[in-house]
Amino acid sequence: MPQVPLQPPARLVRTVSAWEGEPGQSWAHGLPERARRVVERWELTPERVLEPGGNISMVVLVLQADGTPATLKLGLVTPETAQEPAALARWDGRGAVRLLRTEPDEGALLLERLQGEVSLRSLPESKAMLEATGVLRRLWVHPGDDHPFRGVPGYTGGLVDTLSARAAQPWAAELRPLADEALRVRADLVASEPERVLLHGDYHHGNVLAAGPSPSRGPDRADVPGGGSGERPPWLAIDPKPLVGERAYDLAWLVRDRLDTLVASPGPAAATRRRLHRLADDLEVDRERLRGWSLFRAVEAGLWSLAVGDRDAGELLLEFATWL
Repeated sequence: MPQVPLQPPARLVRTVSAWEGEPGQSWAHGLPERARRVVERWELTPERVLEPGGNISMVVLVLQADGTPATLKLGLVTPETAQEPAALARWDGRGAVRLLRTEPDEGALLLERLQGEVSLRSLPESKAMLEATGVLRRLWVHPGDDHPFRGVPGYTGGLVDTLSARAAQPWAAELRPLADEALRVRADLVASEPERVLLHGDYHHGNVLAAGPSPSRGPDRADVPGGGSGERPPWLAIDPKPLVGERAYDLAWLVRDRLDTLVASPGPAAATRRRLHRLADDLEVDRERLRGWSLFRAVEAGLWSLAVGDRDAGELLLEFATWL
């Protein structure tokens, strides 16, 4: 097999440089050597680098020493991504991609091969939502004793100062009432957290992929936390930013999924509320708590997008927040 260049996709280099500055740019430039070392240690044969790949990770299709297909993910280690291996190990393939091997300090994960180009975005919205909620039911398990995951109150507390500082900038003057409302709602939510389960943290249609063409059995079985019997589902989650907290937090990104479709629909505010109510009722989540987390996460993400220069995404997210 011809040697495959282990070069990061151009989009990855641009994105991580814009988001993380000089440290991100330096990390991206070191990817080819890091990938070469991991490939040699794990006795992998690269097939191709996925384009455009992830926003903060390089994804390489590989063959293991025995010829089994797998996926090598080399990600930037951040506070949000550091516990991805621990979450995947906890799920052990139940509703999520199976972790085969990891070197956490390198940000290197060897994963089972999924159909990387087929996500829930390929399905009609109603079917995608049905599948998405089914996967979430499998992911929401007890985090385990002495787990390493951050809690939603602590994580979102770390966003409060940054959100406030961005809202205080001259360019955000008109957005301050919306930011104040998001901060007030978040304070009310964390004052009365109703449950603590393992959350995906970045759950949307693009982070749920079709399983491989011939998935192995299980592990939806009794010895997996919350497991039952039967085959693995046809859709599996990837790229968690794991947290421990209430389910409403995880549902917030589904409320705003396919935002371009929502904004183009007749009466987008009413359509958004209908979606929120349907998701809350289907998964037995309090509507007001889901509305609150959807508002906070959209405002925080919208201000972040504006701050890093993504004006289109920022304005759309903040418009969505007003619909809530």
